[in-house]
Amino acid sequence: MAVPKHKVSKARRNSRHSANSKAVMPTLVECPQCHEIKKPHTVCKKCGTYKGETIIEKKEEKK
Repeated sequence: MAVPKHKVSKARRNSRHSANSKAVMPTLVECPQCHEIKKPHTVCKKCGTYKGETIIEKKEEKK
């Protein structure tokens, strides 16, 4: 049975998977209707459209 000759430090042990867990910026696209930044393949939160169709009716806010 394989037995390690020396103790593996916590830093060495924990850094094994560090190459696979890089922080990645999420993909964002521009809404073709209102030109707001949104996630791809989702309904726009500002205008409520998806693929050119109105999915959510947005009410105008009174100022």
